[in-house]
Amino acid sequence: MTFFSPICLRLHAVLLATVCFCAAAHASTLSSPIFVLNSKDASVSVIDPVSWKETRRIATGKEPHHLYLTPDEKSVIVANALSDSLTFLDPKTAEVQRTIRGILDPYHLRFSPDMKWFVTAANRLNHVDIYRWDGKDLLLAKRIPTGKTPSHMWIDSKSTTAFISMQDSNELIAVDLASQVIKWRIGTGPTPADVYTTPDDRLVLVGLTGGDSVQVFDVTGPSPRLTKTIKTGDGAHAFRAAGDKRHLFVSNRVANTISKIDLQTLQVTDSFAAPGGPDCMDITADGKLLLVTSRWARKLTVIDLETRQVVRQVNVGKSPHGVWTLDHTPR
Repeated sequence: MTFFSPICLRLHAVLLATVCFCAAAHASTLSSPIFVLNSKDASVSVIDPVSWKETRRIATGKEPHHLYLTPDEKSVIVANALSDSLTFLDPKTAEVQRTIRGILDPYHLRFSPDMKWFVTAANRLNHVDIYRWDGKDLLLAKRIPTGKTPSHMWIDSKSTTAFISMQDSNELIAVDLASQVIKWRIGTGPTPADVYTTPDDRLVLVGLTGGDSVQVFDVTGPSPRLTKTIKTGDGAHAFRAAGDKRHLFVSNRVANTISKIDLQTLQVTDSFAAPGGPDCMDITADGKLLLVTSRWARKLTVIDLETRQVVRQVNVGKSPHGVWTLDHTPR
């Protein structure tokens, strides 16, 4: 028979309590599935937010990169760039609802806040398509030739202007949605990627994947002007709002870090490690966990935002890109 001293028993109790506390702290409050797009596997990994396991893998068209929720929140749309198609999924059950074909090269996609316009960026075909949306069907209003390799976009809160980065011609353009014409274009740093507009629509931020910074453009006047460059880390790529209307996260894909920018001061206030080429991100509705695709490691990485530590990784498919859940913080 083995005997334990009172000190050992107390130590064991403390350790057990600590483990239980950590497990509870990292327990998920999500109820909806997490979707991860496997761009090189032509599939979507569906992850259960309680067990943190992949429960199924849904076949899509070739190269699904990004996804977006319909304005009625009944469907999440997966854009399949090389298959010229959109796959509609139920955001709560992950069931496939329908597929729309004939949407040319939908690399990136976004709805206007007023729900009238649906815009896609054709990454390999060098154009932007503007569709009218009636709640069910898409009607092409205009195909607009752009610079080389339109990448990411953002639409202002008034639903008047789409801002789109040109990955290989190093530009940012602004498209007027009502007239479907390019209002202006301005040069950027190397390989611009994600685009984000501040809540007041005054500033547009652009991540420089070919550099180590985020550029800030003032778009309040007739012509845009570069006002600041914020150094974040090599391969500054994707953005995700923290949900407090003040802070913005940036994934630095080459540096394997994530930076936090204060939108009032335009300063980096925090930075922490994120392995495997961090790319797209989402944040759980309670603001506690950051979900990020590790592009080169075939994993979804989960980071505790209080401790800034990786708390788990989930195996997914090849080259995971977009990540999204219905239970997220405000954009």
